[in-house]
Amino acid sequence: MTQQPFSRPGAIDLSALKRPAPGGAPAGAPAGGAGGTPAGGGRAAAYAVDVTEETFQATVEASMTAPVLLVFYSPSQSPESATMADDVATAVGDYDGRFLAGLVDIDASPQIGEAMQIPQVPLLLVILEGRPATQPIPGILGLDELRTLLQQLGQQLTTQGVTGRHEPRAGAAAPADVAGQDGEEAADPRFAPAEEALVSGDAARAVAEYQKLVDANPADTEAAAGLARARILHRTAGVELDEARAAAAAAPDDVEAQTLVADLDLLGGHIEDAFARLVELVRRSAGAERDAAREHLLGLFAAVGNGDARVLKGRQALASALF
Repeated sequence: MTQQPFSRPGAIDLSALKRPAPGGAPAGAPAGGAGGTPAGGGRAAAYAVDVTEETFQATVEASMTAPVLLVFYSPSQSPESATMADDVATAVGDYDGRFLAGLVDIDASPQIGEAMQIPQVPLLLVILEGRPATQPIPGILGLDELRTLLQQLGQQLTTQGVTGRHEPRAGAAAPADVAGQDGEEAADPRFAPAEEALVSGDAARAVAEYQKLVDANPADTEAAAGLARARILHRTAGVELDEARAAAAAAPDDVEAQTLVADLDLLGGHIEDAFARLVELVRRSAGAERDAAREHLLGLFAAVGNGDARVLKGRQALASALF
């Protein structure tokens, strides 16, 4: 099937939708649990939610962590579209949180269809950071086609440094504990070549080894995080901190100078400073420079880990700077 290129055509306009009623899910709550009802059952239910008018906002905002696949369907207009919605939930479930499926029944929630101006069902829309990340994908897609699409999207996201993962929805089983009986996490032999390269100071080889793992499995968020860290080490090899800071101070809008200092700050443990530097660069820049700063910041988020509280705070600040 045709690969859907990522783009940033603008934030979704939610003004036509009503806000959650008092006592319901807060606007920023993740979909699932209080923000959405898990759809289907088993593994798929962990990363799929039935979206209502009250939870649509929260579901879109969940895309600040990782992509959300909104599938609009209508059992009355097209029973096949309802089958496709189930298939989207199944396909997404194979990726353990890399994607979240938001299933929108426009028969049950007609205001969503009207606000989004849905021309036909089924319609699939990939949302990232609150914005459509691809052109809308109309028509019936089979399960194999959906899996191919997710593989392509996963590859593009990893290339862009987007490695976030959704938490399982309410009621879903937690991931299996991979720690040993002594409580220590077992070493993963897949990473041995990359780790050996890092120990020997060969960041370029570490990047190449992690890239092999990511290419083999774009959904491997651990490998993607390792790749992000190795790239930072490679970019900063041989860089003099004082010279880099002086260059950044002399050129506050130079993306290359600012991102290099952000890399150095992160390596030095000044993680919040690194994030704040690039958030402000995003806020005051535009066009290609803004995109470059944002993409670099997403790579730093991946390197630190999306479960880190500083990353969650940084993502909120990035969202504010973008919108």
